[in-house]
Amino acid sequence: MSAVGKLGEVAQVRPTMRRPVGVGRLALYGVFMIGSLVYLVPFAWMVSTSLKLSGRELTMPPEWIPNPIVWSNYPYAMTVVPMLLFVQNTLFITVTATVFGTLTASLAGYAFARLQFPGRNLWFSLCLATLILPSVVTLIPEFLIFRQIGWVNTFWPLIVPWGLGGNAFAVFLFRQYALTIPLDLDEAARVDGAGAFRIWWSILLPLARPVLATIAILSVIHHWNDFLRPLVYLNSNTMRTVALGLALFKSEYLVEWNLMMAAATLMLIPILVLFFVAQRYFVQGIVMTGIKG
Repeated sequence: MSAVGKLGEVAQVRPTMRRPVGVGRLALYGVFMIGSLVYLVPFAWMVSTSLKLSGRELTMPPEWIPNPIVWSNYPYAMTVVPMLLFVQNTLFITVTATVFGTLTASLAGYAFARLQFPGRNLWFSLCLATLILPSVVTLIPEFLIFRQIGWVNTFWPLIVPWGLGGNAFAVFLFRQYALTIPLDLDEAARVDGAGAFRIWWSILLPLARPVLATIAILSVIHHWNDFLRPLVYLNSNTMRTVALGLALFKSEYLVEWNLMMAAATLMLIPILVLFFVAQRYFVQGIVMTGIKG
């Protein structure tokens, strides 16, 4: 057999050979598994507590497997407090703010990344500077403004600031991702007569699905779990959100831990499903935003 034939056989066999896993990598995997288990402990305690009888939630030593298992805590938690109404309110706020917020953040990020206008870098720096301010610092001025225009006890204070590009981090993510897309696509579209808005809608948005998914996931998590702003702006019981509804299980003298944990478990399921469905886009969007810029 010629040398060329032998090299061909080696080339065919080599891809099937696997390098043995080193001790260091096994140790690293072990550390990651232990860390994962540590993070899962609060979730396991929440699920376990949601299936316990009232008064047995804080027994020592902790009872991880309830005896008996009370499945009726889940339907009772959804009926003793109008959680379905709270879910409907939260869905309206979350979906509306996420859709408009993602679109406006992509518009602003597209302008900072692709358009040339005076003071572009200065305005982008000012946009990023708003991330330094804690949200509680601007909460009182915002409340005074919304009270003046009659928006207190409505959903608009929870939707409009976010829906009009109020999330500077989302603008930053889209701008960084847009910088990775070649400018030749814009130039080719302009030759065909496309304007800036057409380029954003037909070229940038289809190519920016990973970062759009990332922005949408972060927005959904923010609005689904938001507690402070709904507490400030929503006064009516019929307009409460899920986060405020969970607080109703706690009174001045009694906390229904099992019912609260049952409702919290049900409220966590949509977020988990959303993350696992869009996990690939989420990771890709975060990675790609740091390539250029």
